[in-house]
Amino acid sequence: MSHLVVGLSGGIGSGKTTVSDLFATHGVDIIDADVIARQVVEPGTPALEAIVAKFGQQVLNQEGELNRSQLRQLVFSEPSVKDWLNQLLHPLIRQQMHSQTQAAQSSYCILSVPLLVESKLNTLVDRVLIVDVSEATQLKRTVLRDKSNVEQISAIMSAQATRAERLALADDVIQNEGDASDLIKKVAQLHQQYLRLAANRNV
Repeated sequence: MSHLVVGLSGGIGSGKTTVSDLFATHGVDIIDADVIARQVVEPGTPALEAIVAKFGQQVLNQEGELNRSQLRQLVFSEPSVKDWLNQLLHPLIRQQMHSQTQAAQSSYCILSVPLLVESKLNTLVDRVLIVDVSEATQLKRTVLRDKSNVEQISAIMSAQATRAERLALADDVIQNEGDASDLIKKVAQLHQQYLRLAANRNV
């Protein structure tokens, strides 16, 4: 079991995945909330059966998997659907995050949660690491990455915590406006810091 759990978060387009991938190259166990969110609705899971029971076969694709775009449309057209889904899925995701952090073997582990601040999941971690970029950078990167329009990305950003709210919760911050070599160096420095902190907690 890891001696330190670091919660990693940041706004859309900030570079969270790149940062968690860099920590993984140092042998750090990564628990990714997005991956868990997909696992809890895989075919055969009670959660997927509950979703089909409520909305019918229309929410499945031809392979019997959850049709996410169809579900998104339902959520968009009927706000109460979002509340129902959150009540179904959030406890399952939270439970999996807890058990996977408990099972982590590296001296410290990273729990990557895009909505760490919004979901108040900082209670599950010992430290909070925020990947921070300007809102202009968020917008530019995400439009390029997702081939989306500015209005869609702006709407997502406005639904997330503000930059100030994230930074207020941060124990550590990675400014990710630089190039790849700069990011590699920052992660390596934090890796050493977290190893020391984990070792101290193990005494």
